[in-house]
Order: sequence, then C-alpha cells, then structure tokens
Amino acid sequence: MSDARITAIQDIQGTELHSALAGTEVLTRGVVIGVTRKGFFLQDPGGDIHGDASCGIFVFERRGKPAVGSLVEVSGKVVDYAPDETSRPTTQIEERETRVLQEKGPGVKAYWLTAERVLVGASRLRALLNSLEGMLVEIPADSTFVAPSNLFGDYVVLPPGGDLERTPFGGVLIDPHEPHRWLPGFRVLDNADAPQVHVGSKLLQPVRGPLNFRVASYQIAASGPVKVAPSRVEIKPTQLVGEGKRVTVLSLNGFNLDAHVEDASAVQDPSRDVDDDLRSGRFDGLGRAIAVDSRAPDIVALQEIQDDDGAELTDVVSAGKTLESLVKAVRRAGGPAYEWVDVPPVAGADGGQPGGNIRNAYLYRPDRVRLVEGSLRRLGDGTPAFSDSRKPLIARFAELGSGAELEVINVHLASKRHQLGLFAPERPGFDSRLSLRVEQANMIGDELRLLREAGVDYLVTGDFNDFEFSETLRTLTADHSVNLIERLPAEERFDYNHRGLSQALTHGVVSKRQLEGRSVEYEILHGNALLGANPGQIGKRASDHAYVIARLELQS
Repeated sequence: MSDARITAIQDIQGTELHSALAGTEVLTRGVVIGVTRKGFFLQDPGGDIHGDASCGIFVFERRGKPAVGSLVEVSGKVVDYAPDETSRPTTQIEERETRVLQEKGPGVKAYWLTAERVLVGASRLRALLNSLEGMLVEIPADSTFVAPSNLFGDYVVLPPGGDLERTPFGGVLIDPHEPHRWLPGFRVLDNADAPQVHVGSKLLQPVRGPLNFRVASYQIAASGPVKVAPSRVEIKPTQLVGEGKRVTVLSLNGFNLDAHVEDASAVQDPSRDVDDDLRSGRFDGLGRAIAVDSRAPDIVALQEIQDDDGAELTDVVSAGKTLESLVKAVRRAGGPAYEWVDVPPVAGADGGQPGGNIRNAYLYRPDRVRLVEGSLRRLGDGTPAFSDSRKPLIARFAELGSGAELEVINVHLASKRHQLGLFAPERPGFDSRLSLRVEQANMIGDELRLLREAGVDYLVTGDFNDFEFSETLRTLTADHSVNLIERLPAEERFDYNHRGLSQALTHGVVSKRQLEGRSVEYEILHGNALLGANPGQIGKRASDHAYVIARLELQS
C-alpha cells in the first residue's frame, strides 16, 4: 500500500446517494469505530463531520476484523449496495487488504443525535443522516425507550426534550400529519449486553456507535452494555364481560400461529420459517390472553392462523390442529370450552408467510352464542381486490337468551409490507397497496349496506393494516358507520408499535344506528405494544399486536 494513492473517505462518499467512484479500486485510511458480523466501520478523524458528505464508511469483510480504535489503511472496490431496486443504496468498500498503522489511533468525536437535531422535517432529516452515514454518533442519556426490545437486540428511543404526542406509558403516538417520522434506534450485537426493555424505560448512559443503514432505515451499530432504568408496565384485565344481550368480541392476531415444528428442508427460508410455538409458550400466552386478560369473551376473531404443518411448502391447508391446540390452551388457563370455525384458503393463494396459508378464524362460546347456520363464508374469493390477500371471514352469531344477532366481519387487509420507507430514493413513504386496501374497504362496505338495509347489527374487526385517519378507514365508515377506536381518548389509540411509533391497525366498525340508545364499549389491552422481549431468547411474546375487545348491546 502507498500513501500516494490515498483517497479521502468523503471523496468516496461524495454528496449524493451514489458514489462517483463506484466500481473503482481505492486506498483509504481511517479509524475503526465499530464492527458487525459482516465487516467494520471506518471514519476519517480529520474529516468534516458537518459537511454534506460523510467521512465514515462501511468496509465489507467477513474474515478477521481490526480492533475498534485502531488506525488502518484499507484497499478495495467501491460499491453502491442495495438489497433491491427500490432500496436506497449505501456506499461501501469491498475489502481487498487491511493494514493496521496504529493499534491506538486518533480519537474520533461522536455527533450527538439530540431532539433538536433529529425532530425536523423529512427533507432536512434525510440530508442530515445521509451526511452522517457510517460515522460515530451518540444518543444522550435520559432518552426514553419508545419501542419494546425484541429478540434481535433492537431499540428505539426519544431523546430528552422531544416534544411529541405521547401515550400514558411514555411511547410516541403516530402523527397523522407526519406518519413516517424517524426516531433514533440502535442494535446491540452481543445479547449479553442487550437488556429486556419495556416502553417508558430510561437510558442511564449514552449509547454510541457508527450510524448504519439497514432494513430501509438508519440504526446505530452499538456496543454494550446498555444501562437502563426499567419501567413498570401493569396490564390489567378487561372489565368488559359478556352478559345477556351485551356480547363481547375480541380481536386477536395469532402472529403466524401453528402447532407444528417445521422441517427445515420443507420450508422456503429455514432461518426464518422454522419455529415451535408450543414449546416457546405462545399457545399458553394466547390462552391466557383469552381466558384471563380478556375474561373469556363470547367471540374471538382470530387473524394469522396457519395450517397444520406451518410454513412447510405442501398442499396442506387444514388448520384444525392449530385451532384445537389454541382451544386446549384456553382451557389450561382456566377458560371455558370454545368451539372453532374457519374456511381454509386455497394453498398459496392468500399471501403471508410462504407455506403457512394464514387465514382468519373464530372461536366462540357455545354457552353464550350460537353460529347461525349457513352464515359462515369468505368475502372476495376470485376478485382482483383480494388476489394474494387474506379474505375476510363473515359469520353471524345469535345470543342464546334473546336470539339477538350480530354479523362479524373478520378482516386482515392487504399488507403495508411493500410500503416505501422514509429514506427510499424515490417516492418515500409511497404505499403501493393503499389503493388495494381502499378497494377492499369498498367491497366490505357493500356488505355493510345490505346489513343496514336488513336491520342487522354488525362489527367489522381485525387487522386493517391501516390507521384510523387513513383513506381505508374513511372509505369503510363513510357517513353511515363509526370506528369505535375514535371514541377512545387520543392517547390510548394504539395496538401496535412500528419502530417506536405507537399506532392503531386493529379497529372496530359498527353502524351509527347501533350507537343510538344502546351500550357500546371498546377497549385496547396495550400489553404487546409495551412489553419487551429478552434479546436472543426464545420468544414468548404471544402476539405482535395488542388485544382489542368490544362489548355491544344487541337489538332483539
């Protein structure tokens, strides 16, 4: 290696998303500021940390990595890496050779990610983070954890002084005017240094590391240990219990639930598709959610129930084993004997995890309600709106004492998984499936019109994959129906946490007529949007959604 060919990191990065040097061989120099499983981060200690271009860069190297703090010289090829064509590219160096110049190099000053700096408009934020990519940044102490910890050691915080709408537990509510807000987050690679964290916990010491761009967003590659002042989150059971003509309906997302341990050779991705929901305790967790937390509701509208061989790529579509296992888990938790019903999909036709054939289903208490004969059906089979998407499951239930009927439409609308992130190079935030969800809402709306004309009470519930202020929900409610979540205080309207933003994806829609002179109550049991997992341990989190329950007084 020769100093004569040294290229500054900021010259490699340039001022745009694409490097002018992409595809060329370079020799550069810097201090190692962090390592990951795939390589290490290099920063020029003499670079302009306030410039338009970053003075840090990621070096792709899976072999031996130099120690953090060492001054090194790296030769390699410049690449603009993007996992797919819609993703924002990141400039990296594919390492050819690394030479350690000093075991202890010059100090590198971290850039503080304060509330004043990051809680800005989207264009300013994108420019700031682009200029810091690969550089050493720091999150201040006293930041609040606004997302629960997950199995991978991921965390999201709100820096002190952040003036945003908050939940009673310390989380951050999604802003209808800026729904794609970015909040600082970090990943701790060593699970021993990654604590279990609930929403509302406080960061006791600063966290620092290189700013990494991964999974369509920015995240600090942090080293631990992480010091936390834990929060106490007390989740109380619902007070809504079915009695007489007041019928309770719970919406419960099964989170790809199945009672089978997949054969790794029979799934699409063994690292993601093999699990054991029985041994991990997820069935028992859902059983307690139904029997204890939700106090044995009359009807349970289930989403994400997988077939009997889970994610294995077979022609199996029956979910009897899965549903029977859940019924038994409810009994073990002290609940009543439920009956179950579903309508299996055609293999591979409804989207979701490959091989899983997820579908909506119902549990119901035969001592409280009966399923009206001939009422169980799927909506949308054979229609473009529901192609490769879960079909709503419609069922009518009659309360045993009075005979009063309720039609339940259990939905799981088109996924937001394909939505472009805040940092996408083109059309950031664009949701390609929003128009599809609106079309699905229109089809459901046609069903609701028929029910209103017939004077039948209804509840549309489940996972809408959209917010109460979205076009999807406005289309569904129009001027004839009401989304019950909007009857809750604004700070309680959340059942899901996405990268630190507390938001509502589960809703309960009834006709305005049902609110006239009758009792209608709605509650969100927020636990799963607040309680963190232990990084690296088998997940016992029963669902990634909170539990949502409605109690409706039916007309005779």
